[in-house]
Amino acid sequence: MSGWGFVHEKLDIKFLILYVMARVTEPVPFEDVLELSMCDDGFGYFDFSDCLAELVSTEHVLLKDGLYTITEKGERNSAICESSLAYPVRVRADKKLRDFNERLRRRNLVRASVSPRENGTFTVSLSFSDDVANLMSLEMMVPQKEQAEALCRRFEKSPAEVYGTLIANLLYEKK
Repeated sequence: MSGWGFVHEKLDIKFLILYVMARVTEPVPFEDVLELSMCDDGFGYFDFSDCLAELVSTEHVLLKDGLYTITEKGERNSAICESSLAYPVRVRADKKLRDFNERLRRRNLVRASVSPRENGTFTVSLSFSDDVANLMSLEMMVPQKEQAEALCRRFEKSPAEVYGTLIANLLYEKK
């Protein structure tokens, strides 16, 4: 374990991982746990991966279908030990977590999928929600899979623009 950061010991790395895992809003893959936890220069990848594996083996963190989530045991220990983390480390972790959870929230509000039809065409299903309710659900038939996937990508990129354009076209008469 090397570096100039605040977190050097395995126990501190585990506290940091638990701190992060207690604050993510849904199960996440290894890469996301790594990215969120690497907010201090005192440890590296191998130290992190060893500690995460130990947290899984001690049932503080659950690994299921390639996704990690904190257990009740992990949440209890995280709450007890979070004050042991250096304040600058918590601040950096909190910033990463805020940004990450906002991306997750936004991703969960926008849905786009493609499904094949019996006649060889495809159905594109698009939906857009806010924190309260579904704003829009739309299904379209598209003749080619490439077109369907392109529609999904475009919608996921800027759903508010698509929604606004649709509303404007339906509400206002063109002259």
